[in-house]
Amino acid sequence: QVQLVESGGGLVQPGGSLRLSCAASGVGFSIPVMGWFRQAPGKQRELVAAITNSGTTNYADSVKGRFTISRDSAKNTMYLQMNSLKPEDTAVYYCNAEKNYPPRFNVWGQGTQVTVSS
Repeated sequence: QVQLVESGGGLVQPGGSLRLSCAASGVGFSIPVMGWFRQAPGKQRELVAAITNSGTTNYADSVKGRFTISRDSAKNTMYLQMNSLKPEDTAVYYCNAEKNYPPRFNVWGQGTQVTVSS
């Protein structure tokens, strides 16, 4: 069974940086797609960035140029480098792993809080 564990959240001042990590376990192959989502209070969960096991990336317009997603496909570990953080980046950040062909799965981590405030 695939399990995801996030780490690296915290409190940072506007303009600061944080690096999130997501480690997958229980899978013996490179996960096809991994991504970061976030959910702010009172808002829907939204995609922040995603990356395939071949390195293709996709970013939300709101984070382009500030956030960088990367992964070590051999270890099924994913990272999100967040720079120039803004108060509106405050949210719980969730790691996601998806395989959309058999055996399919779509798994979420427990989430890590990121708070951007002075």
